[in-house]
Amino acid sequence: MKRFHVHMSVRDIDDSVSFYSTLFATAPSVLERDYAKWMLNDPRVNFAISTRSGAPGIDHLGIQAENAEELAELGARLDAAGQA
Repeated sequence: MKRFHVHMSVRDIDDSVSFYSTLFATAPSVLERDYAKWMLNDPRVNFAISTRSGAPGIDHLGIQAENAEELAELGARLDAAGQA
């Protein structure tokens, strides 16, 4: 099953981990000194934050595939939409 991916750049990792842990009602599944990730099921999203990028805000968006078949399906959809 595919999962939407959101990566946000934040100024303060500790404050942001506290905020999102409260918002999502769970601790991150991965926590490093400059990065945290929540693998949420409701909504089904891989939500990550880090201080690795420039200005705070959305760093990147994507769709996470769990296997080669899902990845091939997403690739075919991108091709059909005229994107590489």
